[in-house]
Amino acid sequence: MATTLATVEAREVLRCDFCSLVQFRTANSLCRRCRKPLEIDEPEPLSPQLVPNHGQGAEGTEGINVARAVREVRHGRCLSQRQLAGRMQVPRTYISKIENGKAVPTLSSLQRLACALEVGICDLLHDGNSRRAREAESVLADPFLAEIAPLVAQMDAFQRSMFLSQVREMAGGRRRSA
Repeated sequence: MATTLATVEAREVLRCDFCSLVQFRTANSLCRRCRKPLEIDEPEPLSPQLVPNHGQGAEGTEGINVARAVREVRHGRCLSQRQLAGRMQVPRTYISKIENGKAVPTLSSLQRLACALEVGICDLLHDGNSRRAREAESVLADPFLAEIAPLVAQMDAFQRSMFLSQVREMAGGRRRSA
């Protein structure tokens, strides 16, 4: 990791750990001399493939949306982009480009991404609707939850809030006694 020396007028001064060049932080966070990433320890940055823009934004609903899947799984695992990048040993900006639909990961990168997120590649390739449907099916597979789901849907906001607070209290009590 690069050593931060100072911040001058909102510009960060860094020393590259590889070639020891003292420099301002660059827009791409690569060293000006050796082109190594300033944000992570050792690995070479992957070269992302640019996604052609066909008039449809990254949040389009057609086809498989890897960007949305990566972001949802990362948020579900409570990981920052920097933490995920550290697990994959790539620059944080690469994760950002994937999540914003500006880069499409190669098959090997997709495999590393799935391993870093502790999911299967299929989970990253399914669209969000099918993932939510599978999660709902797994929740409703529990007989108790399947029985109370229709009842919770009939409650107003106050009743639902009271019910959830009691469930949380019971779950907290179970954890303490276990």
